[in-house]
Amino acid sequence: MMKAPAFWARPPGLLSELLLPVGAGWDVVGRLREALFRPYFPPVPVVCVGNLVAGGAGKTPVALALAAHLVSCGVAVHIVTRGYGGRLGGPVRVDPARHDASAVGDEALSLAVRAPCWVARDRAHGVRAAAEAGAQLVVLDDGFQNPGIAKTLSLVVVDAAYGFGNGRVIPAGPLRESLARGLARADAIVFLGGETQRYGLGFPGDDGALPVLHAELRPVGGERLAGRRLLAFAGIGRPEKFFATLQALGAELVGTRPYPDHYPFGAGELDQLLRAAERAQACLITTAKDIVRVPATMRSAIEVLEVEICWADPGALAELLRPVIV
Repeated sequence: MMKAPAFWARPPGLLSELLLPVGAGWDVVGRLREALFRPYFPPVPVVCVGNLVAGGAGKTPVALALAAHLVSCGVAVHIVTRGYGGRLGGPVRVDPARHDASAVGDEALSLAVRAPCWVARDRAHGVRAAAEAGAQLVVLDDGFQNPGIAKTLSLVVVDAAYGFGNGRVIPAGPLRESLARGLARADAIVFLGGETQRYGLGFPGDDGALPVLHAELRPVGGERLAGRRLLAFAGIGRPEKFFATLQALGAELVGTRPYPDHYPFGAGELDQLLRAAERAQACLITTAKDIVRVPATMRSAIEVLEVEICWADPGALAELLRPVIV
C-alpha cells in the first residue's frame, strides 16, 4: 500500500537514472515469467482490463462499464478479480450480504453489484470457476501482466493526466513493464480524461496501430456538492484526483486527507476525521471505493461521491466487443 514516489510523475532525473538498472532487471524477470508460464485457455472469452503503471488508472470503473454493456447485450458475464486487501484466497463468489472488504477487498464489492464476481488469488482458477458456474464471458479486472490466463481481448487503461509517468520501469518509474512489451500484448487503449501527460514519450494511438477509446470518469449527482464545506479523505491510487473533482464541482474543501491505496480505516481515526469535520462545520466525504472499508456503523455519517464511465464514442466500444460476444 505504498504511495507512488513523486519523482515517478516527473521527467527522468538523477534518482530515476540511478534506479534504471534495477528497473531493467525487473523487466527481465517479467519477460522470463511470461516465457516460462503455460497459460490456461478458458472455454469462454476473457476480456482483460489492465494497465501498465503501478497504482490506480481507473481499471475497476472501466470493468464495471464493460460488464454493464455486456449485460445489456444479453451476455451472462462474470467478473474475476484478485480481491486485493481481502483475506480470502478463493475462488469464491462474492456475496455483498455476507462478505465485507476485509474478506474480499473493496473492488470486489463494487464489482459484485453489477455482475457475478469471483475473488481468486489464482486468477486462472477464478476464471475456471466462473465458466463452470455458467459465465458466457469473463471480464478480468487487472491481470494484464499475469501470464497464467490466455486473454481473448486485452484493454489497457491509461489515466490521461498521469500518462505513463516518466516512462521508466519500477523502481525507476511507475511502469510494471516496458512500454514496448506491454503495448505489444494490448488489443486496445482506453484513455480516461483529457490532455495526456507525455514527457516526450511516443504514445499508443499516435501511429494508428492500436484502437483507442476515449472516456471520462464523471461524478454521479455531483451538483449537490456545489458550495458545500467538505473535509475529504480517500485511500485510492491517486487521492488528489478525487480532491480535484470535488473542487471542480464547486465544493469548498476545508481539508484533505490522502491515504495509501486500499487503506483499512479504523474506527478511531475515522472518529477523529468526523470530529475534525464537525469543528470545521463541514461534512466528511469519501469515494465509493473507500466507503466499503469504513465500519458499517459509521457509514451513514459520511457522504459518498460515486463516479461512472462516460464513453466518447459508445459505438466504438460496441464494435470492439462485438467479436467476443457469444
